[in-house]
Amino acid sequence: MIAIVRERLYNKSKDEHGPFDIIGDVHGCFDELLALFTQLGYSVDRGKDGADAYTVIPPTGRKAVFVGDLIDRGPRSPDVLRLVMSMVNAGTALCVPGNHDLKLHKKLQGKNVTINHGLAETLEQLKNEPPEFITEVERFLYSLVSHYVLDDGKLVVAHAGLKEEMHGRGSGAVRAFCLYGETTGETDEFGLPVRYEWAREYRGKSKVVYGHTPVLEAQWLNRTIDIDTGCVFGGRLTALRYPEEELVSVEAKEVYCVPVRPVGHYADQNRALQHEHVDVLDIADVTGKRIVQTRLRHNITIREENSIAALEVMSRFAIDPKWLIYLPPTMSPCETSQLEGRLEHPREALRYYAKRGVKHVICEEKHMGSRAIVIVCRDVETAERRFGTKDGRAGVCYTRTGRSFFNDDTLANAFIERLAKALTASDSWSRFNTDWFCLDCELMPWSAKAQALLKDQYGAVGAASTHALGAAGQAIEAARGRGIPGLDELISRNGGRQASAERFVPAYEQYCWTVNSLDDYKLAPFHIMATEGAVHVDKDHVWHMEAILAICKADPGILLATEHLVIDTADDASTQRAIEWWEVKTSAGGEGMVVKPLDFIAHGKAELLQPAVKCRGSEYLRIIYGPDYDHPDNLSRLRERGLSAKRSLAIREFALGIEALERFVRKEPLRLVHESVFGVLALESEEVDPRL
Repeated sequence: MIAIVRERLYNKSKDEHGPFDIIGDVHGCFDELLALFTQLGYSVDRGKDGADAYTVIPPTGRKAVFVGDLIDRGPRSPDVLRLVMSMVNAGTALCVPGNHDLKLHKKLQGKNVTINHGLAETLEQLKNEPPEFITEVERFLYSLVSHYVLDDGKLVVAHAGLKEEMHGRGSGAVRAFCLYGETTGETDEFGLPVRYEWAREYRGKSKVVYGHTPVLEAQWLNRTIDIDTGCVFGGRLTALRYPEEELVSVEAKEVYCVPVRPVGHYADQNRALQHEHVDVLDIADVTGKRIVQTRLRHNITIREENSIAALEVMSRFAIDPKWLIYLPPTMSPCETSQLEGRLEHPREALRYYAKRGVKHVICEEKHMGSRAIVIVCRDVETAERRFGTKDGRAGVCYTRTGRSFFNDDTLANAFIERLAKALTASDSWSRFNTDWFCLDCELMPWSAKAQALLKDQYGAVGAASTHALGAAGQAIEAARGRGIPGLDELISRNGGRQASAERFVPAYEQYCWTVNSLDDYKLAPFHIMATEGAVHVDKDHVWHMEAILAICKADPGILLATEHLVIDTADDASTQRAIEWWEVKTSAGGEGMVVKPLDFIAHGKAELLQPAVKCRGSEYLRIIYGPDYDHPDNLSRLRERGLSAKRSLAIREFALGIEALERFVRKEPLRLVHESVFGVLALESEEVDPRL
């Protein structure tokens, strides 16, 4: 009987999940390797009585992975080999071969090789080793596989990197690429081959960690990272901690070898590598029907017709896409109130969360302004390095559809500079260990566009309504003498509508004032969305309010802290306090309040809950639905409004917005960040009642 058995390739170790410490090209720098292991928390001991083997104890659960080029050029190649072989044999490390390792293997096999690029030094050092060790080295190098596919395919380690279509495959071409990479066929001014930068075109989902080509700084590019930071050339020995993606380095003790081509000769070190060559985004990445994977809501479908609408806005009106790392979600109103004369009331907003098991919520004052996303960098150099911009700005302020709030560059730069000073004065750069902030805010007064809307549209409606209703009143009075029934009711209704129209515009003039200078603006931040290395959705809203308060105190002239209450939804006295607070705010002309679960991200039994529910006051709703929206006949009709489409939109946009930020913080390619940002903008073109 013949049985066919499938055996996986040696390089497929998907069941190895780490965590890993992936170490760059060592090149015989044994002392630096020991120092790096110390920083990483490894314990290294030589065997008893000077025995050959080393005993290495890693931090619990961790494993080292070497990207190859263990030898040549450095002073202690045999010791590096001995240490790495001991770890691999003990199961505490994996190792892939480098081109220098392969060349030594060929020499040990008796093949004719050119003795250059540090091999002479390695052979000289091996002369003092016993034959048994030389044999062990030859066997070890022969056993190394070209690359490893780890952690369910999420991680690939190869000496010179690897294209996506080669992952997990075994062939001569694959092995050659892993060892040497790819060249253009040209030579540079140093007489060395010009390497083809495959990583710039990489679109794979797996993260690829490699070495081979020394760089000044290890940087992510399209989910790939080169961690050879040129230790043997006087640079650093670097390890990437996975999955944390933390870089740990030690400085070289000396320059052991002078490189023919200076390390980082072709790199633009002023800008992050990820931002080079992305001045133009590929339209194919955002058009057509798309399915975006998000952490919070799994797959979100973007329809083709919505993509077309978003492309129009993005290409014609949006700011430089490098700044667009986040767009905020729309917000759903609370359920319709059945109280007399009310369309919205806090009781329904609080009830939404109480019914879904959320015990504590935060009620925040809703400012009558324009939603604004503000990116603030410590300086222009930070903006160029982290965001890849070349516009000389240290930050931006843009609308929820990606348009700049300021047409005046001088004013825009002064605005960002003032916010940066507030962050400095409040010690926020140090407290958050960051050099940039992404803030979700409300900017007041209403934008020029909104003010014009009030004056030209709503103001005209109010004036026309007042005039028309006055004329109607005269006609009704004239008809009274003709004995027409029902006139008293019409007169009463007409008088109420006229009173509503007369207060229509004045009620909102308090939110629109003339802006003559920067001091005339007010910015009310309510979320610290992200800083370097962190998206702050893991903190509750009280944390956000307290952190923002410290920043606002540094410049109360332009920054406005948001008033808020924490409410227990199961306590009647607590909920009544929220209602009374809302009534005070709205009776004074305020827009209303926003109710949020105390946790930034909240789940019900089987659903992601609304991140926020708004509850607007009667006078604000007048600008949305018309002067006499609260007449019983109109309220009866408006209470039939449906919220399901709006709430679905809010949840999907929330998930996409957080996904975009998390991708940016993980230093994902800009095209992947924009996949989510673009998705938010595309969803905005869905047919949903804009008055909700």
